[in-house]
Amino acid sequence: MAAGLAVTAAALAAAGQRGSGEGADRPRLAAAPQPGHRPARAVELVSAPVRIADAETVRLLRPGDRVDVIAAPSTADAGPVGGAAEEPTARVLARGARVAEVPRADRHIRQDGDIGADDGSGVGAGALVVLSVPRATAATLAGAGAASRLAVVVC
Repeated sequence: MAAGLAVTAAALAAAGQRGSGEGADRPRLAAAPQPGHRPARAVELVSAPVRIADAETVRLLRPGDRVDVIAAPSTADAGPVGGAAEEPTARVLARGARVAEVPRADRHIRQDGDIGADDGSGVGAGALVVLSVPRATAATLAGAGAASRLAVVVC
């Protein structure tokens, strides 16, 4: 199967290099599907609002940026293992997620200038960013956001 795909790719590359030569005006036929080959299904992307613990990091983001989302459990979640305290482990929840929107935080600025700090309005610490991710990843992010501090790494 791999050899068939390689031959098809080489043929398409060669046909593309022909340019406007003889036969360029003829319609090109798509390669016949291989037996047992299922076409790839498009992944449905959804908008996932995610609260990132460090509001200053969110200020660096722009729509179209790609980020990895990392969950770090709070130190209170790390219990003793075998009598010794164990360092909490961070885990990557999403890789290469596209930033869809960075909502303005100016309406959540407190008198002291702290953006996104909990001032009793229900807005928790950190800042919000909207990511475009597969539906399953959105569910993972929502669940982790309730139990962990989330961070982003710009890709």
